[in-house]
Amino acid sequence: MASIYSVSQVNSYIKNMFAQDFALSRISVRGEVSNCKYHSSGHIYFTLKDSGGTLAAVMFAGQRRTGLRFQMQEGQQVVVSGSVDVYERDGKYQLYARKIELDGLGGLFERFLRLRDELDEMGMFAPEYKQPIPKYASRVGVVTAPTGAAIRDIMNISSRRNPYVQLVLYPALVQGTGAVPSIVAGIRALDKMGLDVLIVGRGGGSIEDLWAFNEEEVARAIFECRTPVISAVGHETDVTIADYVADLRAPTPSAAAELAVFDYRQFEEQRLVYEKALIRAMGRKMERLRYQISQYRLRLQFREPMRLVNEKRQRLVLAEDRMQNIMERRLGDAKHRLELVSGRLDGVSPLKRISNGYGFVTDKGGKRIESVETVSEGDLVTVQISDGRFTAQVTEVQATTI
Repeated sequence: MASIYSVSQVNSYIKNMFAQDFALSRISVRGEVSNCKYHSSGHIYFTLKDSGGTLAAVMFAGQRRTGLRFQMQEGQQVVVSGSVDVYERDGKYQLYARKIELDGLGGLFERFLRLRDELDEMGMFAPEYKQPIPKYASRVGVVTAPTGAAIRDIMNISSRRNPYVQLVLYPALVQGTGAVPSIVAGIRALDKMGLDVLIVGRGGGSIEDLWAFNEEEVARAIFECRTPVISAVGHETDVTIADYVADLRAPTPSAAAELAVFDYRQFEEQRLVYEKALIRAMGRKMERLRYQISQYRLRLQFREPMRLVNEKRQRLVLAEDRMQNIMERRLGDAKHRLELVSGRLDGVSPLKRISNGYGFVTDKGGKRIESVETVSEGDLVTVQISDGRFTAQVTEVQATTI
């Protein structure tokens, strides 16, 4: 009776057979990607297929950093390098991928990604190296084919937007053998002319047609150019290395012309708008100034020197009248008080009393005698009466008894 083996033993035996096969340990398989799933763990599970069959495949997260340089999607044609082995638990064989590359055009795309990453790491795409595009360029250089649609579009749009702008064309090869040195020579030649801005590009085409603008020599020529460069390669969906390194990317050559050449008619219309606004503002300003001048004139008239002198004179006359009235009033009051005082003095005046028959008696020293006690018999006294005086001798002194 034949030997009986367990499932695990069979799977292990088959796994050893796969491991011993040198061809399966280092194999590259071409096919179309399907059922592609990015697992949360970082692993990628997918299936390779062609017209005759399918092959399960997996790339572990640890291999992705060095073995995969693009985003895998359904329908891509790829070449997967790795080994074919058996997963013992399920008894299924699958391709364990170590490296995945795009096939055919995908190979060019991979070269594009590799160069893009290298130049990016060198800092050639850094924004601090980007030069500003002048807003009012008067001389524009163009590096492109002399007979293509790109130069016709640039010329038409430039003449429509600003007929005063000068275009300087360097007729370059833009595809095929010799395109790269021709584009590089054009950039360097126009850069020496001191133009305001350069447009480097061509019309649309396949990835092979546009490949000259993905070469490192062209990228370095654009990066080293002292004149600001606008890249305009292909259509809006086409992206090249030149687009990354240029100071500005335009989706098409026509768009590049619009970015490089300012619209003179729009500028003139805007200038007229500003001119009218300025005239209106100046008119309002002049009206305010005229009003201020009229106000200053009125203020000056109020402060005219002769007017001020006349006002002062008028005030002086009024003050003089008030002073005259005050003086007359005070003099009248003083006269009245003098009359009262004079009446009182007249009432006690000795002369008045003398005129009424009284006399004024003084001793020999001229001192008024007010009491008999101050005189003695034989003293000489002077008697003053209303019409004169005389001297008498006291013969008798007699005091009055009250």
